[in-house]
Amino acid sequence: MTIKILLWCDDLMNRMRLESEWKAAGATMLKKRGTETPDCIVVDLAVRKACDHIAQLRATFPQVDIIVFGPQYDPDAFEAAKRAGATEVAARGSIVERVSRRFPK
Repeated sequence: MTIKILLWCDDLMNRMRLESEWKAAGATMLKKRGTETPDCIVVDLAVRKACDHIAQLRATFPQVDIIVFGPQYDPDAFEAAKRAGATEVAARGSIVERVSRRFPK
């Protein structure tokens, strides 16, 4: 079984790095406008209107975990993301491992 990840990240370098790491580990990366249900959603808090996206994603995929990450620890941004529907928060440096833990063994 392959894990399907939906990634919301506008920063090209970060997006390419994350997608590359997860694809190498066997994940399938979904398109933002696709129709498949993801197993996990990952949102960069640097995305414009990140909390609005999180709320929309939560409404569309109520059972899917949404993991958000930011460049540094920002308790206000992380709390806003949680209120919008994020399941968990992580620092940018740990997001690859945090998501990779969800891969089937």
